[in-house]
Amino acid sequence: MEDKAQIQEAIKTQGEVVRKLKSEKASKEQIDEEVAKLLQLKARLGGDDGKHQFVLKTAKGTRDYNPKQMAIREKVFKTIVSCFKRHGAETIDTPVFELKETLTGKYGEDSKLIYDLKDQGGELLSLRYDLTVPFARYLAMNKITNIKRYHIAKVYRRDNPAMTRGRYREFYQCDFDIAGQYDGMIPDAECLKIVYEILSELNLGDFRIKVNDRRILDGMFAVCGVPDDKFRTICSTVDKLDKMSWEDVKKEMVNEKGLSEEAADQIGEYVSMQGGMDLAERLLQDQKMSQSKQACAGLSDIKLLFSYLQLFQVTDKVVFDLSLARGLDYYTGIIYEAVLTQAGVAPVPAEVQNGAPAEESVSVGSVAGGGRYDGLVGMFDPKGRKVPCVGVSIGIERIFSIMEQKAEASAEKVRTTEVQIMVASAQKNLLEERLKLVTELWNAGIKAEVMYKKNPKLLSQLQHCEESGIPLVAILGEQELKDGVVKLRVVATREEVDISRADLIGEIRRRTSEA
Repeated sequence: MEDKAQIQEAIKTQGEVVRKLKSEKASKEQIDEEVAKLLQLKARLGGDDGKHQFVLKTAKGTRDYNPKQMAIREKVFKTIVSCFKRHGAETIDTPVFELKETLTGKYGEDSKLIYDLKDQGGELLSLRYDLTVPFARYLAMNKITNIKRYHIAKVYRRDNPAMTRGRYREFYQCDFDIAGQYDGMIPDAECLKIVYEILSELNLGDFRIKVNDRRILDGMFAVCGVPDDKFRTICSTVDKLDKMSWEDVKKEMVNEKGLSEEAADQIGEYVSMQGGMDLAERLLQDQKMSQSKQACAGLSDIKLLFSYLQLFQVTDKVVFDLSLARGLDYYTGIIYEAVLTQAGVAPVPAEVQNGAPAEESVSVGSVAGGGRYDGLVGMFDPKGRKVPCVGVSIGIERIFSIMEQKAEASAEKVRTTEVQIMVASAQKNLLEERLKLVTELWNAGIKAEVMYKKNPKLLSQLQHCEESGIPLVAILGEQELKDGVVKLRVVATREEVDISRADLIGEIRRRTSEA
């Protein structure tokens, strides 16, 4: 048994940590985390009768969603799904856990973040890490060679959660992929168009879509003198450029990954380049880059991609950025990532579009990413048949975090129900009449509610409508019943009109469709 005095001392210290965070108005997630630690300590102390106390908390890196948060989520999902459907996608679902061997070796250095499940007798299983590998397994298993699909589901990563930035251990992913043998860059360009549409519709603020190609990166590494066996690991380090300075990235390449300083400096020159179609043209003429067949193929595709993006009218937000690496092992061609830049940042400056470095706008994190992965399905196919694929994943949790912050900041009330009308009574003993009317409304497909009391006060019924944002009230009284009418009250203006029972449903539809 732990020393009681020691635990009490720890509780005292932890209590001070919580109080300090509250006084400093720290983020809710930070406070919740420290409160959870405090509760755990208290639980170790046990109750007065020596019983173990139960800790009420969610697991690390997970959270509950209250009705207000769910209303925001549903609105976001609706926008995203309608965009996917506009582009002709169908949807599928796959199990939340896969055979461990399905997931192993697909994620590079991130494989250590996979959640392995305890052996349940026979099958070694892991929780899915993303939706792309299960999709590739699904295609190979069902011998599907072309499909345009979206999939929205939860994935799991044993990451160090930074919940304030929308990073969790359990989170939703929102994927759109096009599988099949098509002419170059047409599906790839459509994926970027989809990202552009979703981010514009959600109105999150200014954004950039960075584009690069794995073949350009590999060609660049080769001409800069990176040994073949170090390509993937150096790629993972370059991928950290959005979080670390070039100095720190170089240090990691040289000190930890054993790359020569000269090779690192040459990589440094290239990864600082940003531009558009003309940067691709310039690099095709570049003395070093033009030596790599791989890089030239990638650069030609970037040029073709930009020509389609112009037709799709999205080039104002797209930048060809040589520092973009995306750490996952399965990418084979074009890769892209969308980042939000802080509000009020101007569109891509002309000098960036012409390939000259411009002042960097402050990025507030990636909100979408993806690329082409032509070899992944072949890894699962017994005959190694390849199905070319390109796709995009919308970083839904980051988007939720931003939308929630926006909702907190604005005074606008978020409705958590869709009730159109409340059936109320002005006098006693009208429960049966209220239930009859609400049944009529439900049968007609109207979203209606009634108070679960025999004789509720009219005022409390009206207050409920104001608090819940219910726009209309149907008020029944003795007189109304005699006259065969219902008093229809508009909650916002308090205007009241008598409507005949026969016209009520049409009137509710008319008024709620206008709103």
